[in-house]
Amino acid sequence: VELQKSKVFEKYNVNVLGTPIQSIINTEDRKIFAEKINAIGEKVAPSAAVSSVDEALAAARQIGYPVMARAAFSLGGLGSGFANDEEELKALAHVALSHSDQLIIDKSLKGWKEVEYEVVRDAYDNCITVCNMENVDPLGIHTGESIVVAPSQTLSNKEYYMLRNTAIKVIKHFGIIGECNIQYALNPNSEEFFIIEVNARLSRSSALASKATGYPLAYVAAKLALGIPLPEIKNSVTGVTTACFEPSLDYCVVKIPRWDLAKFNRVSTKIGSSMKSVGEVMSIGRNFEEAFQKALRMVDENVNGFDPYIQKVNENELREPTDKRMFVLAAALRKGYAIDKVYELTKIDPWFLEKFKNIIDYYDKLEAVNHESITFEILKKAKQIGFSDKQIAVAIKSTELAVRKLREEYKITPFVKQIDTVAAEWPASTNYLYLTYNGSTHDLDFPGDHIMVLGSGVYRIGSSVEFDWCAVGCLREVRNQGKKTIMINYNPETVSTDYDMSDRLYFEEISFETVMDIYNLEQPDGIILS
Repeated sequence: VELQKSKVFEKYNVNVLGTPIQSIINTEDRKIFAEKINAIGEKVAPSAAVSSVDEALAAARQIGYPVMARAAFSLGGLGSGFANDEEELKALAHVALSHSDQLIIDKSLKGWKEVEYEVVRDAYDNCITVCNMENVDPLGIHTGESIVVAPSQTLSNKEYYMLRNTAIKVIKHFGIIGECNIQYALNPNSEEFFIIEVNARLSRSSALASKATGYPLAYVAAKLALGIPLPEIKNSVTGVTTACFEPSLDYCVVKIPRWDLAKFNRVSTKIGSSMKSVGEVMSIGRNFEEAFQKALRMVDENVNGFDPYIQKVNENELREPTDKRMFVLAAALRKGYAIDKVYELTKIDPWFLEKFKNIIDYYDKLEAVNHESITFEILKKAKQIGFSDKQIAVAIKSTELAVRKLREEYKITPFVKQIDTVAAEWPASTNYLYLTYNGSTHDLDFPGDHIMVLGSGVYRIGSSVEFDWCAVGCLREVRNQGKKTIMINYNPETVSTDYDMSDRLYFEEISFETVMDIYNLEQPDGIILS
């Protein structure tokens, strides 16, 4: 934007491809953005763009407290937060104005649902929505700090299409070419909604959407910037269909952020509108419970799942979320808190709370039996809602290996399913895989003769992209030696989880149980640990 304003592009005759720079200014400058959205009859949350602390206080008086303050042209919710009165807003405004010369004061919509759509448009006005995602946490928590589920689970068909039509209307109005992310606030009690923001670029959500659906967003966006129309781009996942289609999912994806706040002494563990997470995991299952419990184990290998015994009940933590809120929630449900009461405290949609309760109620069932008396039915159902062998072992006072042995005797083993972007309506050519206990057949054969490489998992402080580079280097070298490769990893921000890096990609936990399950199916020639 600065280069455009200072006419550097003009001077050197540089042509900017894809989305016009004016569109980026229109979406990032809040004042122009609000005017543009109102012009097509849609609504943004009542807000004002200001450039000094005094202006901020005047705007807040007009909008009415509580308000949210955030810096314009910033990433990751830098310098943002909620203010309930003038004192809090003064402190926030000072910080935010040190990051940016424009500050946005929004009406607080805390407790509303947050929903996102990823939309793609080409230069010829063909437009599709690739993925819609819903935050389990209500508005007020940055989308990078939220647990996100795709596709959305609690929207009615009417709400889904209402938001989809708006998304397409908006991207066409702004003239965006390529990929764009649009975020909504939806009133949980009516169909009222506001557009929170539009990102006319690939964002962190786009990486997630592209891994969740198998639709290669960055690849397609690059082609669109060159002026190639959508119907002419091949969908590299199926190899048959074009890129001009909307993916349909026959599975559920859950993303959970990873915080490393324990490594810092004086950092507040509260999470909110500015980002503190250092990485994220993505898990895939055939139902929400399965995917959710898998994801919790991926974030922290010392956790067995949705465990009610890790934290104590604390209503303040339910009201004001911290990085450990999910386990406080588990403890509250275990203690017999009613769904309505928990909803009042957390504003997490009751549909999700019911699913969480299913998991907690199942603990009772498991704790009522022991290793000798556990039946085939009880064990199978536990696996179907995402319990790990270790988690079952703790509940029935046994050991992980004993549960594994029992499970193999009962022939309860996972099935391998493919992500094919088209809900199995077309044959898929990619081997982008996950394990589930909610299936009856494998989607592919296991010829053997592969080398298995284990990825480095979630990004955290002290282990980041450099370890993923090692895994990718290893995959390339093994491939150069003429061997077929299998990758196991669950971090959507990595290169090793791109479906064309390996011959078979398992988007799975890296735990003894899962790796052994895959090993027993694939019978590889060897394993390389990263």
